[in-house]
Amino acid sequence: MENTSGQGKASVVPAEIKGWNWGAMMMNWVWGLFNGTFIALLMFVPFVNFFMFFVLGAKGNEWAWRNKKWDSVEHFKSVQRKWAIAGLIILVLGVAAGVGSAMLATSVATSATE
Repeated sequence: MENTSGQGKASVVPAEIKGWNWGAMMMNWVWGLFNGTFIALLMFVPFVNFFMFFVLGAKGNEWAWRNKKWDSVEHFKSVQRKWAIAGLIILVLGVAAGVGSAMLATSVATSATE
């Protein structure tokens, strides 16, 4: 199959490309800037942003294929996998920071009452 990436709506999206994109969902607007998918900036619009998580997850692969020139399907998949890993790392760090903050706040509150 011919590589038609980066040709906008004229791009034919290969079957291997279609599917859920965790990187687009988790890294949303940053992912959008680097993949030429500027609709991801709707993450900054209140109320719309909730739905954009899911829209980007569902359509992210297709939009990224159409909006940016890729060397091959393998190259595309490799890059998108790195975005997914980065999103997972940020999620884990965010949860760890939240848990750590809650533990610290509890500790400070307990010591203040003694």
